[in-house]
Amino acid sequence: MEIDYEKFGLKCGIEIHQQLSTKKLFCNCPSCLREDAPHFVVRRKLRAVAGETGEVDIAAQQETEKELEFDYEGYSDTTCLVEFDEAPPAPLNEEALRVALQASLVLNAKPVHEIQVMRKTVVNGSNTTGFQRTALVSRNGCLETSMGNVTIPSICIEEEAAKIIKKEGNLVTYRLDRLGIPLVEIATGPDIKTPEQCKEAAEKIGMILRSTGKAKRGIGTIRQDVNISIKDGSRVEIKGVQDLKMIPQIVEIEIIRQLNLIEIRKMLESRNAKKTKMEIKDISSVFRNTQSGILKNALQNGGLIVAIPVPFFSGLLKKETQRGKRLGTELSDHAKIFGVGGLFHSDENLPNYGISKEEITDVAKKLGIGDGDAFIIIADAEEKARKALEAVKRRISQCFEGVPKEVRSANPDGTTTYMRPMPGASRMYPETDVIPARPRVDDISLPELITDKMARFEKELSLSPDLAELAAYSEKAEAFEQFVRKHPNLKPAFVAEVFLTTEKSLSRKYEKPVSAPDEVFDSIFDALQKGSISKEIIPDMIFEYSETKKLNLGKYKLLGEKELEQEVKRIVKENEGLEFNFMINKVMGGLRGKGDVRKIIELVKKYQKI
Repeated sequence: MEIDYEKFGLKCGIEIHQQLSTKKLFCNCPSCLREDAPHFVVRRKLRAVAGETGEVDIAAQQETEKELEFDYEGYSDTTCLVEFDEAPPAPLNEEALRVALQASLVLNAKPVHEIQVMRKTVVNGSNTTGFQRTALVSRNGCLETSMGNVTIPSICIEEEAAKIIKKEGNLVTYRLDRLGIPLVEIATGPDIKTPEQCKEAAEKIGMILRSTGKAKRGIGTIRQDVNISIKDGSRVEIKGVQDLKMIPQIVEIEIIRQLNLIEIRKMLESRNAKKTKMEIKDISSVFRNTQSGILKNALQNGGLIVAIPVPFFSGLLKKETQRGKRLGTELSDHAKIFGVGGLFHSDENLPNYGISKEEITDVAKKLGIGDGDAFIIIADAEEKARKALEAVKRRISQCFEGVPKEVRSANPDGTTTYMRPMPGASRMYPETDVIPARPRVDDISLPELITDKMARFEKELSLSPDLAELAAYSEKAEAFEQFVRKHPNLKPAFVAEVFLTTEKSLSRKYEKPVSAPDEVFDSIFDALQKGSISKEIIPDMIFEYSETKKLNLGKYKLLGEKELEQEVKRIVKENEGLEFNFMINKVMGGLRGKGDVRKIIELVKKYQKI
């Protein structure tokens, strides 16, 4: 589908959340993630309460209605009472704040006079406190892109949420190693006009944050939330976009989804449809002898089957909203929030699920629906089923407005799934346990941007554009420059190739992780500079170290001229009669890395009398 973004009035903004490699934001615990078994577990329940305005946030209220319990896994050596909400938070981590101020200066944003930490109500279990601490650091910045400037209304610093481990029924398990890791949040204004500009803005902001040298690396350490709206639509926030390459596709799919929802609204208007009560009815008796496994299991497990009539919606529930998903799918996503497996609706081919035509007719009679109407069925425990249908009713009512404001999660294929309603202003209130901070920018220096570093590497070190980019973006960039300064007899391009690519190429070759610390590379470069080893042997040395955790430079030391000649003579004599090329391979195999290749060839010729 060809999309005219200007015609459809696309407005797009993006929020970047980058984890930092400092201590945690409100305590002295390390920002390290753990994979070993936790030392202890604490169980909690959370509930939404009224904020300063006297209102309960709509998104928090939905989370409370799920009636979940939460297990929090902790470690005695890397988590503390702050993460468990058993001790007051410490002041803002100064190093993390410094990084946020560096990013602010690069983006020409003005730091606020005083940084006041706020509480943001979050009762989905990801924070033990029931809120997330966040603070505005600076405002009114600007990002230059190839398609025009993008405003930066705010730069914040906040604490990362706990990591979800598993969910079993109404019990959700989180791990507290991630909770409290500092996040820099940079939000753009709704100035982005195309999907490609959105991707470019995300890439550039990510580059700026990585230029500080304190951005964590790896999957999950940086996340993008994309806000999208079109003319006659509504703002929808898509959370958890991790792959930058997917941003244009996600934006396009959301545009199409909103256009389809607007079309559904227009179709309802053309049918003179009106909102109705949609009374929930128990229709279990209709399916007393059903052949549908899902419905039969629900009844056998003590549940019931409930349904609602959906007047004027015949044919609309099967209308596609995004690739592979229909309006019925959107309704099902809202129902699943309350723990049910899904729903059935009358626009589906119900006989495929074991529901007979006679049962379909009986449901229609029991609900009193006509030819232009639809129905929806949910089978589960009574309380879950009724809550799920109430959520479906709310979503059906929103169809008359078109596109609801909501938060959705990004799927790997670019589609999205409903998460919760768009939060309101009532969820924010001041944090009284953290002393406000005064930002100091006089002693903060601007970081060298990675793009500038790339240009410098090309000009000063004569690196190719590809190698300069690899070196500049690498987390080993600082060590690389140190090696170049320390070993002037080695070409910078050679140092870059060895230091930045050897481990990856060996990992691919041996199909397992191969790594060595910077100190090992430093020792190898020292030996190369002194001329005591050859370049050819470096991969063998790195692999051997990865396997044994020992660097044996003596094993690979170059032979002196006399020693080399004696060794070549010995090997040639022991393999007398071999054709020249085979002899070369034999000698090179025996003396790998211990002599100059050209000198070895000369000696083989000499002793084979060629």
